Amino acid sequence: MHDPIWLQQGDLSFPDPEQALKEPNGLLAIGGDLGPERLLSAYKLGIFPWYEAGQPILWWSPDPRMVLFPEELHISRSLHKILQKQRYKVSFNQDFPAVISSCAKQRGKNRTGTWITDEMQQAYINLHKAGWAHSVEVWHNNNLTGGLYGIALSKIFFGESMFSTQDNASKVAFVHLIHYLQKQDFKLIDCQVSSAHLASLGAREISRQDFRNYLNKNTNPTQKSTFSL
Repeated sequence: MHDPIWLQQGDLSFPDPEQALKEPNGLLAIGGDLGPERLLSAYKLGIFPWYEAGQPILWWSPDPRMVLFPEELHISRSLHKILQKQRYKVSFNQDFPAVISSCAKQRGKNRTGTWITDEMQQAYINLHKAGWAHSVEVWHNNNLTGGLYGIALSKIFFGESMFSTQDNASKVAFVHLIHYLQKQDFKLIDCQVSSAHLASLGAREISRQDFRNYLNKNTNPTQKSTFSL
C-alpha cells in the first residue's frame, strides 16, 4: 500500500483515483490549494476535498460511491404530505453564503470542528460567483430553515452538504433539487459517502469505476448549468 501523494503548487494534475488508499472514503492526495481550477479538475475526476482546521488539504475518492439517479428518488408518505402542505418556500441561488455557513454550523454542533472551514467556505463561494456552485434554500416565515449546496458540471450534480433547523427542511430542498435536475436531464447526483439519510431518499452505492464512467460520459468542465426556479 502506497502513501497518499503530495500535490505541488502550480501543478493542477491529480494521481489516478484508483491509487486511493483501500480505507473508508479513499484518501488519495494531500496538499495543493482550493483554487477554482484545481477544484473543478478534482470533481471532473471524482475527487473532492475534505479536511478539518489544522490539517493540510486532504483529497478523497471513495470506493464505493454513494449516488442518486434522479429517476430513483424515493419520497416517503410522510414527506409527500409535507410537500403537499407547501409549508416551506424554496429558492435557488438566493443566499449561497448563508447556506454554506449554516451547513458549517450544523456540522460543528457537538464536535470540536467542522470540515467546512472558513477556507472551504470562501473557496465554494468563489465557485458560486463563477457560476459553478449552486444552493437551494428552504424558507419558513422568511427565515432560512434548510438548504443544500453543490457543484454542477454538465449533467452531473456533486452534492456537498445540507442542513436543517426544522424537521424535513433539508429533504424538501433535496426533493426540489432532484425534480429540477430531472427536467434538465441530469444523469446522476453524487452523494459522496453512504448515509442513512440519503439512502432513505433513494441513494445507493456504485463502484468507483462505474462512477468514473458516468463522469467521463456526462461532464464537461467548460459547460455551466443555470439554476433558477
